This record gives sequence, C-alpha cells and structure tokens, in this order.
Amino acid sequence: MHFGTAMFFTDYSMAPGELGQALEARGFESVWAPEHSHIPLTRKTPFPGAGELPKKYYDAMDPFVTLTAAAAATKTLKVGTGICLVAQRDPIQTAKLVASIDNVSAGRFLFGVGNGWNQDEMEDHGTVYATRHKLARENIEAMKAIWTQTRAEYHGDLVKFEPMMASPKPVQKPHPPVIVGGAFPYSARRAIRYGDGWIPQATRAAYTELVELLPRFTQMCAEAGRDPVGIPITIWGAKNDLDLLKRYRDLGVERMVISVESEKADTILPLLDQWAELIRKVAA
Repeated sequence: MHFGTAMFFTDYSMAPGELGQALEARGFESVWAPEHSHIPLTRKTPFPGAGELPKKYYDAMDPFVTLTAAAAATKTLKVGTGICLVAQRDPIQTAKLVASIDNVSAGRFLFGVGNGWNQDEMEDHGTVYATRHKLARENIEAMKAIWTQTRAEYHGDLVKFEPMMASPKPVQKPHPPVIVGGAFPYSARRAIRYGDGWIPQATRAAYTELVELLPRFTQMCAEAGRDPVGIPITIWGAKNDLDLLKRYRDLGVERMVISVESEKADTILPLLDQWAELIRKVAA
C-alpha cells in the first residue's frame, strides 16, 4: 500500500517543490493538490465539511502549476489532482494540461477528478448544477479521445467538437489514470463506468468506516462486468491508526492520502516524520 499527502498550496504554505522533496525523501509515493478556481461570497450549497469554509479554500493555487513545480523538484514522486473539478473546466484545454504535465513529469501524473459541491462556483463558469455529472462524464470521455486519437472528435449531448489534432499525447498509455472521487454510491458507479481508480467518500448516515464500502464496491464491479483490480482504491484522510491502516492494506487498498494543513516546514516536517515511521510499520 502506498501513501500520499495532500495540501492546499497557498502563498503562506510550504512550497510544492519543498514539500515534494520532503515527501520523496521520507518514502511517500505521491503529492496531491485540490482545486477551487475561486469562492463566491454566496452559498447555495453547504460546505460538505460543515461549518465555515476554511480560509485555504479561498487561497488555493492552481493545481497544475503547483504540481508541475513539485514534479520538477523530484525524481520519483507521483503528482495528482485531488481533485480536479472537471465539470467547470474546458475539456480541450484541460486535456492539453494533463498531457503536458504527464510529459513534464515523465509519466508521474495521477488525474484525480470530481464533480464538485459548490453550485455558485460552477455557475460562474457556466456549468448548470443539475447536469454537472453528465457534463463531467462527457468532458472525461472527450479528453480520452484527445489523448488517444490522432484525429480526435467527440459528439455528446453537452460536449461536441469536430475532428481536430492536439499534441503532445500523454506519456502514460493510453492516458494517466482517471481516479474518480465522491460520495458513495454515486462516485462508485462513475468510477466503474469511466474510471481507472476510485476515491470513496462514505455517507455518514449509512457507514461508520470506509472498510464497509469495499465489499459493496466489489459487488458493484461484478454486476457491471468490471474487474475491481482495474479500479484501485485511494482513501483520503488517512488516520494515525496502525491497526486500521493494516486492515486497509489487507483489503487491497492501493493508496492512503494524508491531508495536511497549509503550513510551513516547521509544522509539517515533524508530522511527516511521524507518518514515515508509521508507514514503515505498515510495510513490515
């Protein structure tokens, strides 16, 4: 089982290259950056984390910029969007960004995607909240066409373009893994339909631990005719609990991601040292 770390990179946090080097030196597999283009001052949909929206959401840098900096400062560390809000992005331009960072990183990019929760933010981009899930799927299907076809075209209900050429193509073939995040069971269905990985989020009313979702996910894969091995699981918000981490490992979870605050090295590095010791125990 691999371990990654996620941070909202800001102008007051550790720099992405600095964090990337610290993670690589301690045996972490990946670094992840979230996305919010902006935060409207209105709020039609509540923050899933409850309470006030943390300051880092307003201040987050662009993930493709920060992850490129992290990739340039490291040699083996994978870099991932956690997550990219594909429903409010142009698919042609985003396909170019993904292919470019995959080339710059020599094939180390992980394309974590999600459909988002902030209705006001989406609507500022022209996204209709009610059709965001369909738009996200069509955007991803369109990007896959661009990444894999010399003369790509796509004809969906919401996304359409005639034959075109776009390079470079990604280093990873057929393309970087599309890792789908979101609430269960909806994100599980989307991951099974068009994903190369799944980032589950438990529904609090129905599940006490994410381990309870995994047998159901395996069953859903079987019902859809997909091998769950081809949809590896990444679990966000890893807890400092050795027994639970070993349980996830034994259940076949591919990756645990630790979320850290937007702080400087004097706060983050001691925490990473603690986790590095725990990672060694999980691997033992």
